Amino acid sequence: MSQEADSGSDKLLLLIKRAYWAALAIIVVMAMSSFLLLQQINTAQQRDQNLLDVITKQKMLSQKLVSLARTVISIPRDQQPPLVAELRVVNTKFERNYDDLLKQVGNEPNLLKRFDQTTLENVLYGDPFHLDYFSTGLVAGSWRFIAAFESQLGIGNSIHGYKGGSDRIRLDESLANAALAGYSALGERLSAQANRRVTELLDRHRMLFYAIIGAVLLVALFIFRPMSKMILRRTHQLVEARNSMAFIAAHDGLTGLHNRAFLMDHFENLIANARRRNENLAVVQLDLDRFKQINDTLGHAAGDRVLISSAQRMRNACRASDLCVRLGGDEFVIVLSGAGTINDVDQVVRRILERLSQPIVLHGATIVPGASAGIAIYPLDADNAEDLLVHADLALYSAKKAGNSGYAFFCEDLRNELEHRKQLENDIKLAIADETFSVYFQPQISLSSGRTVGVEALVRWRHPERGMVSPGEFIPVAEKCGLMAAIGRIIITKAIREAAAWHRAGIEFGRLAVNASGTELREPNFEQFLFETLEQEGLPIEKMSLEIVESVILDDEKSGIAAKLRNIRAAGIHLELDDFGTGYASLTHVSPNEIDRVKIDRRFVQNIDADGHNAKIVRAITDLANGMGIAVVAEGAETQSELDTLLAIGCDQVQGYSIAFPMPDHEARDWLVTYSAKRSGQDRPLAESEAADL
Repeated sequence: MSQEADSGSDKLLLLIKRAYWAALAIIVVMAMSSFLLLQQINTAQQRDQNLLDVITKQKMLSQKLVSLARTVISIPRDQQPPLVAELRVVNTKFERNYDDLLKQVGNEPNLLKRFDQTTLENVLYGDPFHLDYFSTGLVAGSWRFIAAFESQLGIGNSIHGYKGGSDRIRLDESLANAALAGYSALGERLSAQANRRVTELLDRHRMLFYAIIGAVLLVALFIFRPMSKMILRRTHQLVEARNSMAFIAAHDGLTGLHNRAFLMDHFENLIANARRRNENLAVVQLDLDRFKQINDTLGHAAGDRVLISSAQRMRNACRASDLCVRLGGDEFVIVLSGAGTINDVDQVVRRILERLSQPIVLHGATIVPGASAGIAIYPLDADNAEDLLVHADLALYSAKKAGNSGYAFFCEDLRNELEHRKQLENDIKLAIADETFSVYFQPQISLSSGRTVGVEALVRWRHPERGMVSPGEFIPVAEKCGLMAAIGRIIITKAIREAAAWHRAGIEFGRLAVNASGTELREPNFEQFLFETLEQEGLPIEKMSLEIVESVILDDEKSGIAAKLRNIRAAGIHLELDDFGTGYASLTHVSPNEIDRVKIDRRFVQNIDADGHNAKIVRAITDLANGMGIAVVAEGAETQSELDTLLAIGCDQVQGYSIAFPMPDHEARDWLVTYSAKRSGQDRPLAESEAADL
């Protein structure tokens, strides 16, 4: 009996051991299955996140293609090549991203899946989105557009590649809008699949979790603790990944504010809520002041710090119901729901701007930021999202124009001003085509010898309806819309032609001085144009000088302006520094190796006989220039007392109303002939009576 009992105990013990190891094996298998399932789901979630990133890029690129195409069509021909090249880069990215997306999703249009409203294939190949059709159509249309313009411009590999008519080169914006809608639907469909996958995962884990608990309680409690921790950690990671994808899709990665896509998706809902509640809604568009200067001087890390701090200050200054959005760069939008009265909005914007202007300390350096704001209010200024944003942008432009760290409300005057600028821009284009810009000449004389040492060429424009238009009115518009280089070439050509006629007639005029802006100097063939014009008109190169402002010589060597000016000066053309004392150049740029003459700005010359401070400044500039062998001319002299003071302090060359007003070519010719005859054979200072006669 004893032996039978021992034998039974041994069998039971063996059975228990086998059951123990079997249960332990089951636990291990279940744990490994759970772990592998989590790994698989995490991999799928990572893939989905990558797809969402590609989809977000495609949405932005589709709109950028249309924006670039619209810009290429609207700008002058000489500005089109870089934008056409950028359009090629963007279209290549868009096409490559779409190919990668198809590889990850599957590029075989399954007939069953394309009709299933829950599948990605339905968005790609089925109704109503047909994303594959619109994406490939947008790519093809963009390549056709690029080929057409490259053929017209004679650039790239498409010089002879486009044979279609000009009516086919416009990029159909409906393709981009359809593609944008398709990618938005694809992102939503992908997020829905990810959510279903997470739900299924949680259900499976719940079952595995309870089974593991039961087995562990029966067999090995010490196995349960580490495994359960791992499962919980993986589950939290999965949930965090899903939340992260949702956050990235609607927020700016740097500042954490909502992004442009979120704003456009929810703006109409905000307007609808304001309409239903009969409330005002304010759109505040902000632009950071001097942000480019901060980036250039302190680096992009400092710029990022300013953006992050500004975003945080915006959030703190607004209510929880207000929407803060970063559009891109240093541009922001704040949508104030239930904005109240105009005075209420005024106080809120003041508070926001005050907080944005507080100093920021970074690595021991104090940054003093600031912002300007433009405000449009629903329903006073517009009743839709697009017009509200446009009007807020117009108000922002007005605030920036008035000065940094200010704000402005939209008004009808801004709309009228915009229409006026557009009309003025069109008139300038017509004037360029007809070459109706004229040249006025203002002489420069030597006070000691009385001889004419130079003549400055100045642009004038007589509008057929409005008469003479001030250069201060049309030049800023021409510079903003990229037409200044064309105007400059017209003036230079006409001025050289007239000066060459004077030279052939033996009329003494010293040197012809023409102004050259940075825009003109950046033109790739400016040197060739200048030298060819001098040669064709027959004006000796030593009779020519270029007037440049201080900001031009500060231009980076990468722009090519510095090297271009050295070549021009080496050829024999004189260089003059205009408006000296009002810009940013240091004395290192006032060198006889770079500059032949400096022109003292009129603000230091006017009332110099009565203003001892101005007299000291002019004397210091004159002594410095004379000591370095650089000539000096003072502009803006209007009285005989100012002439006498300039002569007394050693500034010999002058230009101003006391000598002569700017004159058209025929009057300037008569003045030069009369003055030359009067001064012929004389070598003495200009007498007071003679200055009065001028």
